[in-house]
Amino acid sequence: ESVDAFEEAISQAQIIMFPGGFSAGDEPDGSAKFFATAFRNAKLQEAVEKLLNERDGLALGICNGFQALIKLGLVPFGEIRPLDSTCPTLTYNAIGLHRSCYVRTRVASVKSPWLANCSLGEEHVIPISHGEGRFAADEATLARLIANGQIAFQYVDASGKPSMETGANPPGSLFAIEGITSPDGRVLGKMGHTERCGALVGRNIPGNKFQPLFEAGVDYFR
Repeated sequence: ESVDAFEEAISQAQIIMFPGGFSAGDEPDGSAKFFATAFRNAKLQEAVEKLLNERDGLALGICNGFQALIKLGLVPFGEIRPLDSTCPTLTYNAIGLHRSCYVRTRVASVKSPWLANCSLGEEHVIPISHGEGRFAADEATLARLIANGQIAFQYVDASGKPSMETGANPPGSLFAIEGITSPDGRVLGKMGHTERCGALVGRNIPGNKFQPLFEAGVDYFR
């Protein structure tokens, strides 16, 4: 019954959002695995494919949601597909610890509807909170992501340069990658919690904490 309910909801939607923040309890193997297992159901997979390919829809995943998109193949491939050892992944932070802090990221590409309200090189100060956020991929995949403009956000230091230093890039992500898109940009996955923003949130943290992703998603359908 839940599969049918999800299928019906997706058939009437324009956007699918996979949330983070220990959604679905994060047990026993993490909510991302739970999400991915559910959405590999034939009915849900077909519903997602119709939304993205026939109805001009969008998909977004943050933190656990980004992990779900990776496990499904929606990023970086733009479709739900079988995965193998050559596919990119999100794995344990390089320091082996959960990190919860603010990071500085820069917009590395605007080839996505989600990034329509951002400028190339624009910087944001965004909170992260995860233990498995280190983006890893082989050289061929990384080269393809760079060439296609699929790297949406990178962790940067105070000078605005992409960094592998733990202070700037807590998970130790390859090429300082914080978020990537599908080839057509319709699907975006990122580790930083863009939704944890507001006039009274992080007032003692300097920097631009407003990242207009959700607004761009809504504007796309107006």
